[in-house]
Amino acid sequence: MNQSLDPALLEPHHTLSSQSFRDGMALLPGAVTIVTTDGTAGQYGFTASAVCSVSDAPPTLLVCVNKNTGAHDPILKNGVLAVNVLTHAQHPLSNIFSSRSKPQETRFAQAGWSAHATGAPLLENALVGFDCRIANVVDAGSHSVVFAHILHVESSDAQHPGLIWFRRNYAHTHIPE
Repeated sequence: MNQSLDPALLEPHHTLSSQSFRDGMALLPGAVTIVTTDGTAGQYGFTASAVCSVSDAPPTLLVCVNKNTGAHDPILKNGVLAVNVLTHAQHPLSNIFSSRSKPQETRFAQAGWSAHATGAPLLENALVGFDCRIANVVDAGSHSVVFAHILHVESSDAQHPGLIWFRRNYAHTHIPE
């Protein structure tokens, strides 16, 4: 069933400042991931926390990709991506992939990678990696919301705490005993 909203509801209401939005979002913990792609448009990766599940039938997740990141266009052109969920111990890798001054080759040289169905790089020893093919892209202001069907899940057996971003800093998940 296709639902549509009243067009008047879609008009932006700019009553909230960007700073207020950022301050509020700093209090919403998010898993730290490295999103990667590879294909005819090249190999790219960046750090992201705007990733979440959408559906289990078909298995789908979404990734919000800033249009100003160097990986934006290659991800869309390649049509594939991997979401690599980091352990707390991998926070230095998160810093490397979030640095605009680090070339892509330098970023990928810092860890071991494998590839599955799509060819998008999956991080060895990640908490979990999702190998995905892009199903849909929605324009959302400064970002593209990328909906991706998951073709393969690579899970770690290790009991490492997950890496989260909270209050503009790294934190880690607690592992129940």
